[in-house]
Amino acid sequence: MPMNSTPNLPATPLPSTQQEGCLICLRNLVKTYVGSEGSFTALRGIDLTVNTGEFVSIVGKSGCGKSTLINMITGIDRPTSGEITVANTAIHRLNEEQVALWRGANVGVIFQFFQLLPTLTAIENVMLPMDYSRKFSISQRPARALAILEQLGMAEHAHKMPTTLSGGQQQSIAIARSLANDPPLIVADEPTGNLDSQSAELVFHLFEQLVDQGKTIVMVTHDRELAEHTRRIVILSDGKVVTEYIPQANGKSVGEHFRKSQNGI
Repeated sequence: MPMNSTPNLPATPLPSTQQEGCLICLRNLVKTYVGSEGSFTALRGIDLTVNTGEFVSIVGKSGCGKSTLINMITGIDRPTSGEITVANTAIHRLNEEQVALWRGANVGVIFQFFQLLPTLTAIENVMLPMDYSRKFSISQRPARALAILEQLGMAEHAHKMPTTLSGGQQQSIAIARSLANDPPLIVADEPTGNLDSQSAELVFHLFEQLVDQGKTIVMVTHDRELAEHTRRIVILSDGKVVTEYIPQANGKSVGEHFRKSQNGI
């Protein structure tokens, strides 16, 4: 799929201390929520880099900060302090309008519960990001959406409503939607958590194909089997990165790492 120019947004080059090819660079990232009952710090000084073309899973027990972390990466939420550089843009310095434009051009977001609009057909859901960002002309959008659906084996369902499709098919449509503007980065929050094992395997296979095509994927998951097939695993505990590793590297089994992550280390 051809890449297109992105909106003219303020940008900061990646720090020179990071290796060439780094797509995501988080430095001393802190996020504190303040409510009527006091404050809660969800992220505590996160330092993390993800290189172009990596497939990274983020794991850890509930409440460890996984979803908060990806909300920082996508610009859905803003940090209390620290730096977030993604796709060569310091997104913590952008205002809300700029973040929305940047996200539409650079990040595809996939949710656990699909978030498809039920009143639109599959192909209309896929065209939504293009309609918002205006990255492709009106005449180009239907053909492009259909081509993406065809790539994912979903072209025959293009004109069906989401409620007529299975969970795996709906998630495939959501993946197609995330690819609409040809973003370099795909971020998925528990993308298989609402699927049966067969559908989850299909979705994961689609992710592997996208990585082979040069996409970068960051995936939050509780699924041990899925995580062990990604190329790097980042374990969070109490808002901190406690370890990163390549599955089955250094003589340690995946099961050992996961037992530690679920126990909070």
